[in-house]
Amino acid sequence: MHKVIEPKVLYFGTSVVLISTLNEDGTANLAPMSSAWWLNQSCMLGLSSKSQTVQNLIREQECVLNLPSIDLIPAINRLTLLTGRDPVPESKVVRGYQYEADKFGIAELTELPSQCVRAPRVRECPVHLEATLVKLHPFEEPSSLVSIEVRIERVHIEDDLLKDSNSNHVDPSKWQPMIMNFCEYFGLTEQRTASKLAPVFGLDSEK
Repeated sequence: MHKVIEPKVLYFGTSVVLISTLNEDGTANLAPMSSAWWLNQSCMLGLSSKSQTVQNLIREQECVLNLPSIDLIPAINRLTLLTGRDPVPESKVVRGYQYEADKFGIAELTELPSQCVRAPRVRECPVHLEATLVKLHPFEEPSSLVSIEVRIERVHIEDDLLKDSNSNHVDPSKWQPMIMNFCEYFGLTEQRTASKLAPVFGLDSEK
């Protein structure tokens, strides 16, 4: 049996992303989000145009998508309900957001220089995707939501996640991403069965 419902949010399960950008004064901003998906060398990000992250992205034309593992949930929670916008937009004030300039410090995370962009990486995240802005698309007008297309320029992966030291392939049994599922954090369970799709993309070539 199926029942028709009207949920407030539709987060059926997407990766949490820590987006690092540069503020106008050159300091770093850091913001968690979970409306992201990847295709080939591009990524689509769903954000509010009122956020400091979007304003920084439009101005600087670049960012870093840092993918946290499940052990970084405490750091993500320390960033929750904080914004780099000053003054805080009224729509965020009513939801309990507060201004914070030192996002890295509050989250107890470490800035790491990037190679292709000026925005810093997050040392503690196992995956860093340096990215440049391609296009901003209005979304759900007349709301403030936008979808932002970015191109991945460089990928940094922790050695321990690779199938071997000379590999370009991530071992999925070693990667434990943080997943946002209906506004709650989850990790992955064990693999159930081998996928017939992996050979199509050459992802099992080193097994």
